[in-house]
Amino acid sequence: MRQSNVLFFLLIFSIIFVSCDSNRVFDTYKSVPNKWHKDSIVSFKVTPPDSTNMYNLFVNLRNTNDYKYNNLFLIVEMGFPHGKTIKDTLEYRMADPSGKLLGTGLTGVKENKLWYKEQVVFKEKGDYTVKIQHAMRENGKVNGVIELEGITDIGFRIEKPQNK
Repeated sequence: MRQSNVLFFLLIFSIIFVSCDSNRVFDTYKSVPNKWHKDSIVSFKVTPPDSTNMYNLFVNLRNTNDYKYNNLFLIVEMGFPHGKTIKDTLEYRMADPSGKLLGTGLTGVKENKLWYKEQVVFKEKGDYTVKIQHAMRENGKVNGVIELEGITDIGFRIEKPQNK
């Protein structure tokens, strides 16, 4: 009986903790099955809440200890409602110089909140599309990594800038 009370308390605490994220406007993850293929594009459809306020944009990533690189290259493309697209090639540090993976988490899964763009104003009304794919290469090799191991989930987040 005591164990069920502890589990109930942890569940309630988790719900309260997650719901207290007042800066979050959009935050969604999509799972990557086994390995992330270089041609696999993770896509998010976003309807911004307004066209006047500024927002910060992030790529969220969950990875396991199977991720064997110190960095990560991503191609992120944002499609605007009226057809314009912006495509960026981004590099993120995923491990410290000793090889220890960065990110938060106490288990074998680390969560990384990676800056994409800051102070973005969604001036066009309508749906935006964000597409993310990896562009990893090994040193000295021309061809990219076909199947990237250790990435479990890809996410996209929009949040209100924090007041200073």
